[in-house]
Amino acid sequence: MATKTPAGEDPKKLERTGRVREIGSQAIWSLSSCKPGFGVDQLRDDNLETYWQSDGSQPHLVNIQFRRKTAVKTVCIYADYKADESYTPSRVSLRVGNNFHDLQEIRQLDLVEPGGWVHISLEDPGGKPLRTFMIQMAVLANHQNGRDTHLRQVRVYTPAEEMSLGNLPRFTTTDCLKYSTIR
Repeated sequence: MATKTPAGEDPKKLERTGRVREIGSQAIWSLSSCKPGFGVDQLRDDNLETYWQSDGSQPHLVNIQFRRKTAVKTVCIYADYKADESYTPSRVSLRVGNNFHDLQEIRQLDLVEPGGWVHISLEDPGGKPLRTFMIQMAVLANHQNGRDTHLRQVRVYTPAEEMSLGNLPRFTTTDCLKYSTIR
């Protein structure tokens, strides 16, 4: 039997380092289907107790569209096998492109009983983030051959812009981060 998918670090900690920035709020989100009250709002509400629940046949799709070509470093998803059992994704595909008509698969991931954050890197081998107008996440299969799926959170990250004032130290505490930009 395959080993369990290890839980990744909470993405909020990565944000506090100042190296990445969450850009999901800049995107237009759509779903292939959802049960009433279990849609995009629950997928993006920063609450691990709520979730998106699909309602229909597979693959279940999460579409993330940006207004301009955007650099994307990482997509993070939160899945919890203990809470969701057969609703938990077991195979996920990430596709990118300019629109729905030219999407190309760049990652396919097998998840084995995930219990936390799963980080999916979209960097090329040289470490440069992928630039795209659209990301489509497709849930291709669920654990125990489940039909509908639960995803508790999805976050999209871009590298933080470097400051032009030279090599100033990065702020890591919440109090200092409040004053880290010039208005």
